[in-house]
Amino acid sequence: MRLTAGDLVFRYPGGDHDVLAGLSCDIPSGASVAIVGPSGSGKTTLLSLLGGLLRPQQGAFECVDVDGSRHVPRDVSTWVLQTVSLLPERSVIDNVCLGAYLDGADTAIARDRAHARLSDMGLADRAQEPARVLSGGEAQRVAIARALASDRPVLFADEPTGQLDAVTTDRVLDAMFAAANRTVVLVTHDGSAASRCDLVLRLTDGVLVADAPIAPQERAR
Repeated sequence: MRLTAGDLVFRYPGGDHDVLAGLSCDIPSGASVAIVGPSGSGKTTLLSLLGGLLRPQQGAFECVDVDGSRHVPRDVSTWVLQTVSLLPERSVIDNVCLGAYLDGADTAIARDRAHARLSDMGLADRAQEPARVLSGGEAQRVAIARALASDRPVLFADEPTGQLDAVTTDRVLDAMFAAANRTVVLVTHDGSAASRCDLVLRLTDGVLVADAPIAPQERAR
């Protein structure tokens, strides 16, 4: 799924300045992309615009598949948000199954996917426990497993590795990048996570100051 944006301008209601000012980008189908920059630079806003959670005041956005058909982003994407939002009294595996249910998967398929994604996250042994007993880092990994249980072709992630150590971050990124046909767009402050992506979009004060592909020999995959 290819994501393109042209001259996006966005200002929050009541705000006195543009959060994004004339931003354009082109994300190829199947690419992994890191949106980086200092706090307040517009990273999460750009992610929300690309994913259809916000509407720009100006500019155009397209989400197009390999056949040239246009799609509504929310219909073809799955999300990892900074707010984990698990159902605390339901089991870990029940929480992960929710991602598969987005695709209309039946219970058997959903549970198969959920078990596989929990294994990817190193949490297979926690499947039957209630989500409320998880640590912050474990809950974040469950939220990522939930998103990956969906087969939707676009994954948006806002600071998906923010609560994880380096070893766990590598494991999580391995799982996120495993689906070669999935377009992955993540906001991150983690330089090592950004270095594993195909493309880095660097923002400063709502302006795209760098749009740089990472050379294969430099990519930390």
